Amino acid sequence: LTERNYTYITQKCWDYFVYLMRNVTTAELCEWKVISRPYSELQDCLESWADHLNYSYPNALAEQYIFQSHHRYFHNCTLEHPVYFDPPEDVLLAMIIAPICLIPFLVTLVIWRSKDGKAQA
Repeated sequence: LTERNYTYITQKCWDYFVYLMRNVTTAELCEWKVISRPYSELQDCLESWADHLNYSYPNALAEQYIFQSHHRYFHNCTLEHPVYFDPPEDVLLAMIIAPICLIPFLVTLVIWRSKDGKAQA
């Protein structure tokens, strides 16, 4: 019964999303400031009703509607600015360990140089 209710309600969430998107022009489809409200409304509707009905979220039905929104409205959107990802794990590890390994060397060098300076004085 819960699944049937959720299926019915998610269709209503989708219908409302389509209603909100009706005035969005093709040129505006990739502008977040324009589509953020309808998109957030869809996500909130799917999530809040799942929560209200004690239905798990995320779930296959909700994901289907999210994918459908991307396929129908946002499939031609490209990123103007590249998205930066974390470097590969081995590179990240090297970037973390290299400075850590330098610290004892630099401390030893400072101590050695300061003892050498005291001996000359």
